[in-house]
Amino acid sequence: MRPTIRPPARSADLHDGAAGGWDRRRLLTVLAGGVLAALVFLVGLGLAVYYALGSLGASPSPGSPAIGETTRAEIPGDAGRDVPAGPARGQAYRDRVAAAPMLDVDPDSARRGVPSAHPAPTLLVPAVTRTGPADVPTGFPHTTAGAVAQLAAIESTVLQGMSIPQVNDVHHRWTRTGAVAVADWPLTRNVQAFLAAARQGQSKDTLVTVTVTPVAGMVKGVEGDDWVLACVLLDVQAVITTDARVAYGHCERMQWTDGTDGAGDPGGPGTSGGRWMIAPGPSPAPAPSTWPGTDLAIKAGWRTWVDTAPAPDARPDTGAAPVAAPGSAPAAGAAAGSARS
Repeated sequence: MRPTIRPPARSADLHDGAAGGWDRRRLLTVLAGGVLAALVFLVGLGLAVYYALGSLGASPSPGSPAIGETTRAEIPGDAGRDVPAGPARGQAYRDRVAAAPMLDVDPDSARRGVPSAHPAPTLLVPAVTRTGPADVPTGFPHTTAGAVAQLAAIESTVLQGMSIPQVNDVHHRWTRTGAVAVADWPLTRNVQAFLAAARQGQSKDTLVTVTVTPVAGMVKGVEGDDWVLACVLLDVQAVITTDARVAYGHCERMQWTDGTDGAGDPGGPGTSGGRWMIAPGPSPAPAPSTWPGTDLAIKAGWRTWVDTAPAPDARPDTGAAPVAAPGSAPAAGAAAGSARS
């Protein structure tokens, strides 16, 4: 993952002069000593992640149906952008794919892990071309990788903003009729948990910084040309008086919607005048939150996030996040708005 420049801690007692920053042992020592602000932060961040891991869906029963080939990412290697869509099978199939359990991992896997000795499979992610409704980056093509990229953009916008009004705006503009209600949406509950634990109002204050960067993705299932069960693994970093870092996996049903991009724009190259939106149906089974690049992450099906260069005729992005240059380190913020808020 790319290094992130963090703002200095507000308290001198939270600084390690020799190291110029916090290592894990130093952070845990301070927490054990009862530094309230740091504790509040970690509880907020922890709740946001662990609530999604454990509380957003009932544990699968022993008789839960397996999904066969849909447990495999249907984006093969680096040619994922052109993977053919699966045959149309109907709503029952979509519900079965969404409900099928994913790899069960220990919550501690979201905070640390030993890098795998083997290269992880990769996922080529299309570049953002413009800003859509509710300031969510968009313009992704009508492909499975485009659905993954759009989900990452929605997630990053919500989690970086940490704002109840913004969550409602994004949900209103980016979900189809029949999708999970805003009060039951996993991302809404994450924001609520973070704000409550950090003693914020309905929006985080200017002293709280949250940075979200997609680091891996997968396709749990495909049905027809217009429906994808997309999953994204995020690197979430937050700073109040100190900082901490976790991995957070999240899945959504994504459905292609023909027409404009929601802002009166007929769409960019490859979009065919439409956009990916969150589809109707209950929330999918929780995704495994694994430290990226580990054997466990590979076993879970995560593919390392690799941004592709924008098409030569693509319109400039009007959002705040720059588009990554070819050959640069994965900068999913270019495809999903990773600018700090």
